[in-house]
Amino acid sequence: MNRNTFNPFRRLHFYAAWFITPLLLTLTLSGIGFLFYPEVENMMYEHEFFGQSDAGDMQSMGAAIEEIKETYNGYSVSKISMMEEPYNNRVTISNDQGESQYVFLDENNQIVSTLDSKSTYSNFMRTFHSSLLTDHTFVRYLVELTACWAIFLIVSGTYMTFKKKLLQNRSSKLRFQKIHAVLGLVLAIPLIIIVVTGIPWSVFTGSKIAQFAADHPEWGRTELRYNPPQSDVDEIPWATRSMDQPASEHKRHAGHHSESSASDMIEGQKSVEEIITLSAENNISRPFSIVYPSNEKGVFTVSKGSNTGVTGLDVSPYEETTSYFDQYSGELIAQIDFEDYGIIGKWFTWGIPLHEGHLFGVANKILNLLVCIAFLSAITMGFMSWMKRMKSGEAKGPKRINKPWSIGVVVTLAVLGILMPLFGLSVLVIFIVETVIYFVKKRKEA
Repeated sequence: MNRNTFNPFRRLHFYAAWFITPLLLTLTLSGIGFLFYPEVENMMYEHEFFGQSDAGDMQSMGAAIEEIKETYNGYSVSKISMMEEPYNNRVTISNDQGESQYVFLDENNQIVSTLDSKSTYSNFMRTFHSSLLTDHTFVRYLVELTACWAIFLIVSGTYMTFKKKLLQNRSSKLRFQKIHAVLGLVLAIPLIIIVVTGIPWSVFTGSKIAQFAADHPEWGRTELRYNPPQSDVDEIPWATRSMDQPASEHKRHAGHHSESSASDMIEGQKSVEEIITLSAENNISRPFSIVYPSNEKGVFTVSKGSNTGVTGLDVSPYEETTSYFDQYSGELIAQIDFEDYGIIGKWFTWGIPLHEGHLFGVANKILNLLVCIAFLSAITMGFMSWMKRMKSGEAKGPKRINKPWSIGVVVTLAVLGILMPLFGLSVLVIFIVETVIYFVKKRKEA
């Protein structure tokens, strides 16, 4: 009976570890850097977040918006973030070249300072973590593939630890290997959770899950067009970012449609102060963001999100809400709360802040940090184990046994491949190569 299970797992574990370790180190270290972005930004941008302008006179938010448009010629206002004290409110402006800046307003709605959005610590670390500071789709595929293979390393490592009875072996020669194995076992569940909650960012699997949710009402919401979240999207909750927005009653401007992404220049449009007041009247408490209508038929979007990626703007998943106000009458047209999400929407709404480390406060950050440190230690112990073998002249990779893979290996890889399609595609390529090598060697032996 063919029992060629251990050898394929060992070889795949060994070579995969060497292949993805550089990216695993990068993702882990950048993840630690992003984990504490609120604390870092509170120190880096103390003046912008909490400071006061030299002007002491109070002005309305509308007047502040006009001042911003005059001061930053060529930029238009696309979003206003109404923050909780002690944070200053934030106005997002952008131009036709795709450049974006944050303008901070003090308690008197006077301009305090500005920051280039791409260069902020949080946005820099997010881009570094998700796409290695590039815009190339290939890199995002590579990052996702690395995360998938990390799960395989956990599965195969767990199998080999018990198969070899490594924990019962008292040989000092296997000290580093045993530490590597123990750390792997301890990390198995928390590391899988961290990887799985990072799926919403993935370019391949994330989009497939999102589409599945949109196509199956029992899992998602048919009225939502799900997309995976990106490190540069606005602060609308993930589950409603791509929702078809309801249209305002549009009797005044029939036939005239603006093509701008957001506009506050439409005749008859409610002022931002009125939208702020309407939000309060509808029990939408700070912090929240206001996104201007995209055109003359658009609506004001007021939202609270648990995964904004903005210091001071995140709320509990249960507090998430997205409200749409008619831009002419101010009427609340529709409101979507956490309870209205499908199971996948709720999973992402919980999973993203858990992954980022702010779902349940400081304890979440500490737990994520400990997992990351332990993971780095496991990688180090694995490398040290190999180095020790190299000194004794046994550092060659696992030899290939020219036998077909066992049913257990095939089934395990197939299940993981179905759950992680990108991983499945890579394994299929490996399986084809292995099959070719097997028959070539068998032919030579005949």
